[in-house]
Amino acid sequence: MSETSAEDRIWTVPNLLSFLRLLGVPVFLWLVLGPRADAWAIGLLMVAGFTDWLDGKIARAFNQTSRLGRIIDPAADKLYVFATIIGLLLREVIPWWLVALVLGRELFVACFIPVLRRHGYRALQVHFLGKAAMFNLMYAFPLLFLASHSGWYADIARITGWAFAIWGTGLYWWAGVLYVVQVRQLAKEARKE
Repeated sequence: MSETSAEDRIWTVPNLLSFLRLLGVPVFLWLVLGPRADAWAIGLLMVAGFTDWLDGKIARAFNQTSRLGRIIDPAADKLYVFATIIGLLLREVIPWWLVALVLGRELFVACFIPVLRRHGYRALQVHFLGKAAMFNLMYAFPLLFLASHSGWYADIARITGWAFAIWGTGLYWWAGVLYVVQVRQLAKEARKE
């Protein structure tokens, strides 16, 4: 199998896991906003977080990386984060300013996509800092969701959840600034050619 055909693979275990995560996004929103089945919603978020970790491990361990995987894996992550913050905002679990910070970072980075495209690039590689930020946010929101309930675990979940949320949001912005630096470097190199 040539390297080009390996990159064009669609049917891989990591891609299947990412696709299943994508299918879980509307289910999560329905669970949170419809029947308010919080235990199921939190369980779904935990499964999504685990499969996010698992698909990357499998892709690297069994050489199942693909072009499609590099698109749908981060897309699934972002959709889960957006669905979660919108659902939790509507349920008044998280404040509007946290949602504004996360969405503001996305808008900030999106402003540089036309520059990237003008110089012939489709997207930048996801780097470790961006993955770390997403990891923190994917753990923060289920914990903050747990913290909105009463029970012995609520205070622990609140403290841990806010720690993940603050750290994750900071890393998310830092990763965004690094992406902008990368775009500027690519544009500078493209002008030299």
